[in-house]
Amino acid sequence: MTFSIAARCARTGQFGIAVSSSSPAVAARCAHARAGVGVAASQNITDPRLGTIGLDFMQDGLAAPEALAKLKEQAGPTVEYRQLALVDSAGRTAVHSGRHTLGIHASAEGPDAVAAGNLLAETGVPAAIQARFAAMADVELGDRLIAALLAGLEAGGEAGPVRSAGLLIVEREAWPLTDLRVDWSENPIHELKAIWEIWKPQAQDYVTRGLDPSTAPAYGVPGDE
Repeated sequence: MTFSIAARCARTGQFGIAVSSSSPAVAARCAHARAGVGVAASQNITDPRLGTIGLDFMQDGLAAPEALAKLKEQAGPTVEYRQLALVDSAGRTAVHSGRHTLGIHASAEGPDAVAAGNLLAETGVPAAIQARFAAMADVELGDRLIAALLAGLEAGGEAGPVRSAGLLIVEREAWPLTDLRVDWSENPIHELKAIWEIWKPQAQDYVTRGLDPSTAPAYGVPGDE
């Protein structure tokens, strides 16, 4: 019921994840990222705790494959119902699809990124996601992630229609640089892209407003003269 891409931008040090699903509010459960540490997807029959625990392991110094091995051990028998993907601060990746992963499922790994999906229309969906991401190395991370998610949709996406999508990006601060969600829609990935285009030129302004409001740009809204 989900396909996603988790990735690092080697140029900026940003980590991000884009995800879509037939279920509502997918990003609220499946997307996890921590500045300076890495990014994790916890999907299929989702245990959101596993994303946070995976980030904890990587923050403690474990590479993504080692963190995944420890995460599977801690999860116990229920890990066979989970699909997990990790990217660490060096761009190393790891992915797991338990034997109870739903429907057609697959994953694809490359430098700095891992794509995974379940209940897919085709096994090639994650490979299409990964290929699109890899072909856009000089592009801003958010643009790459949205484009990669669209590539997954174009390659067949889920076996049925998707209804929610989300984009999460972290950079230097404790809070997300970007946290955008379409929680229920007939066309969530395209709506997410439209929201991203509105948010992208303003994202750093909101960081400035948090850190040093005396230098922040005006909001440009009625009453802010």
